[in-house]
Amino acid sequence: MTNESTGMLLTRQLAALMLANDYQLATAESCTGGGIAQLMTSLPGSSQWFERGFVTYSNDSKREMLEVANDILENYGAVSEECAVAMAKGAVNQSHADFALSVTGIAGPDGGSVDKPVGTVCFGWSQRNAETLSARVVFEGDREQVRQQTIVMAIQGLLDFAQN
Repeated sequence: MTNESTGMLLTRQLAALMLANDYQLATAESCTGGGIAQLMTSLPGSSQWFERGFVTYSNDSKREMLEVANDILENYGAVSEECAVAMAKGAVNQSHADFALSVTGIAGPDGGSVDKPVGTVCFGWSQRNAETLSARVVFEGDREQVRQQTIVMAIQGLLDFAQN
């Protein structure tokens, strides 16, 4: 099974969960450039549970749209769990969503470093008035493979988070 079909299967599961509980979802994406929101909205009826998506590729957009603090960007960088958490919380706070997921990373082929090699992606999963979880993963593959793996992990992570 390809990541793309896995992504669609997970999206269908997420849609069912959101609908069954009358939840709304927001996404905050950097390295996937709106790919998660595109997958969500590819399902008919997604407007019943997908509230909005933020594509915040630049640091300025993370600050302006999601209220990511300058201190986080300066001390940890845009590709950090701290930033992913702030993005997820910001997406909840700047929307009517009950849940949000965020992704920020280095899809490549350039931009990596020793501490943050190409393929490094940080995730955030947040629920309004509740906890926010994060994760950091280094994926293998080219730019598109990193992006597809990121999409799948983000959705699976939200499913796991929302069901607990």
